[in-house]
Amino acid sequence: MKLDDVKSIGVLGAGVMGGGIAQSAIVAGFNVIVRDLTDEICEKAKDTIINGRFGLKGGVERGKQTQEEMDQALARLSFTTKVEDLKDCDLIIEAIGGGPDGALENKPLKLEVFTELDKLVKKEAVFASNTSFFTIADLAAVTERKDLFVGMHLFSPANIMKLVEVTYTEDTSEETIKLIEDLSVAVGKTPVRVKDVPGDTGFIANRIFAAASREAMKIVEEGIATAEDVNTAMTLGFRWPIGPLAMAVGARSGWK
Repeated sequence: MKLDDVKSIGVLGAGVMGGGIAQSAIVAGFNVIVRDLTDEICEKAKDTIINGRFGLKGGVERGKQTQEEMDQALARLSFTTKVEDLKDCDLIIEAIGGGPDGALENKPLKLEVFTELDKLVKKEAVFASNTSFFTIADLAAVTERKDLFVGMHLFSPANIMKLVEVTYTEDTSEETIKLIEDLSVAVGKTPVRVKDVPGDTGFIANRIFAAASREAMKIVEEGIATAEDVNTAMTLGFRWPIGPLAMAVGARSGWK
């Protein structure tokens, strides 16, 4: 499948990531259907896409797009609570959030959903997971389309951040990788190609940041410097926009 063949994109999950992915895609001219569990969740996502901090309405007010362009983008967006409504999509992007334990992502739930989707969605459709650290081959293993399965990790907020980690397994076809790279460029992102590895260790950015965060915590625990001074050292010394301990809670809950 090539980019021109993508007439409809299904986004699984209407949270912060799913909504941001959907917004990027409709602005770029793609038809998108977002699926989540309740109408309330879907309505909240639509309101954020329109009225949120980085929403379309603000873009019109700042002159980034016209009201007509905003209306046209919204006309390409729909929501549903029925997973069956995704059956004719050419591409499914999974953006399912975390579980009750506070983790950022829920691997068993992703596996359950991909098992169901594989039986429902047309066989030629590509599946992409927005997971930030789960091994892609593990997710693809529950499907019969391993050559059409790939990682597409966007960063939050997805409609603002420019990076996409395109993670391929030994089974992912070159055409599938190229499709996601081309789609990333089409929605205004910069893709980097990453080889999948076992062990749920993450890809590029989160692995490096997690390692930096662990070392920063070790420095504080050993009494070498305070957390504030560690953050100051990295923001001023290495021009990081934020210190490694400013996101320590996310690092502890989401990364291995």
